[in-house]
Amino acid sequence: MAPAVTGPASTRLALAGGGPVDVVVVGGGVAGLVCARDLATAGRRVVVLEASDRPGGCVAPHTVAGLVLDAGAESFATRSPAVGDLLGELGLDDAVVAPEGAGAWVRLARRSVPLPRTGVVGIPADPWSPEVRAAIGIPGALRASLDRLLPARVGTRARARRDGGHGSDDAPGPTLATLVRARAGRRVLNRLVAPVVGGVHSVDPGVVGVEVVAPGLVAAVRSTGSLSGAVRSLRSSAGSRSGRRAGPQVRPGAAVAGVDGGMHRLVTALVDDLRRLGASVRLGQRASGVEQVAGGWRVRLDGGSTERAPDVVLAVPGPVARRLLDPGAAALPAGPVVALVTLVLDAPELDVAPRGTGVLVSREAAEAARAPVRAKALTHATAKWAWLAREAGPGRNVLRLSYGRGDGSVGDGLGDGGATGDVSVEQALADASVLLGVPLGADRLVGSARVVWSGVVPGGVDRHASRALAESVTGRWACGAWVAGQGLASVVADARDLASRVLDDVARRGAARPDEDGLSAFSDRP
Repeated sequence: MAPAVTGPASTRLALAGGGPVDVVVVGGGVAGLVCARDLATAGRRVVVLEASDRPGGCVAPHTVAGLVLDAGAESFATRSPAVGDLLGELGLDDAVVAPEGAGAWVRLARRSVPLPRTGVVGIPADPWSPEVRAAIGIPGALRASLDRLLPARVGTRARARRDGGHGSDDAPGPTLATLVRARAGRRVLNRLVAPVVGGVHSVDPGVVGVEVVAPGLVAAVRSTGSLSGAVRSLRSSAGSRSGRRAGPQVRPGAAVAGVDGGMHRLVTALVDDLRRLGASVRLGQRASGVEQVAGGWRVRLDGGSTERAPDVVLAVPGPVARRLLDPGAAALPAGPVVALVTLVLDAPELDVAPRGTGVLVSREAAEAARAPVRAKALTHATAKWAWLAREAGPGRNVLRLSYGRGDGSVGDGLGDGGATGDVSVEQALADASVLLGVPLGADRLVGSARVVWSGVVPGGVDRHASRALAESVTGRWACGAWVAGQGLASVVADARDLASRVLDDVARRGAARPDEDGLSAFSDRP
């Protein structure tokens, strides 16, 4: 079917021809695009409505000093084959690459040490390995060794339900901080785990559930009897899966992978495939309400237009979904503000990657009396990705500094501008100088950019309860990080699972497509 343009080029992608719609997907981030693609592949007629002027959400490109770089997510976890499989289906299998092998570091109060490589979200598999002892010391290693002597139930019990009930098999699991502190001690938590989950996932281990950032870890503790054993088990299983669709340049067991040219190529491929399948992706279309009507659902848009379909998928951030579900309800927590400052520098001395692929920052470093570091993480992008080093050329280095721990502490990095993610290039240069051990002044700067992401990560929200609320009525569905958990691997797998559930439910209802009058009956789910 030849695509037709149904709106201004500045606000629309090429759209398929008219006709009744089976599914409206509200939100054109990765979750919405992936779900829409699977639905369209199965023959459903899909419209994706995206409020901004570009698709992809936090998987986005920007150009800095002539280099096209990722403005948001730059890699994906290989703990599951979800993203690798999707990239293979989209013809990007050969573009999947592993980061360079230098590894990352962690900044402590007065020194930096290599981050242990044999861990899961910073939790070490062996507290006595030299690189772990360098970070937590002999006292920390002794305390972490007690893990093997503790009953498996320690630290793994479910939290009480928010409605006042007591934990059960489907109640929220423990927070990451609860699990790690109980089994491995405070040094492992503060010097290894907190920097990793704060720097990589932009969440506080004291509020995020284990399953959000490390799916399967609690079950592995219960089955192996220890946290260190659970880490070894998860790493072993991840290594056995990583080669399945991870791409020819990803070594087995690698924790993350990327795409040659940038992760934003995933979004371009998804949109191209949706166009090929005849689906519509409409930009600049902000939903103002979702309501149940005869025949399914009506999505109201700013400006007065509407879209109708038997099924609607809410693939938007949690606060937006809550507003659409119930405009009068109390707002969900927006989640932390995260600011990314990208620096392109002429600094040949950085070509040797003095701190590997980057540095994660502990709370100790953020609160240090001398030279406190406000950033929560630094990625030395040209040291991490060979393709980018080639494009940048010798002597030119790309750094990404991340700000916003999400807890309002002194180490938040956003200061008085925390609400807007305000952080200066001067602050980023100062932080980079401390973290890399190389003076970096404004005279080295070739280009810079600042991008602010707000509310894109779960902020203390019970995602299971959120999904139950969103999907309590027939034909209304939800996907995205607010219900799937953090990271592209979780989001992609959940979006594909949702598409399967929608298709199964449509088959069960016996409503392949709306009739001419749109008068099929819908009722609340039991």
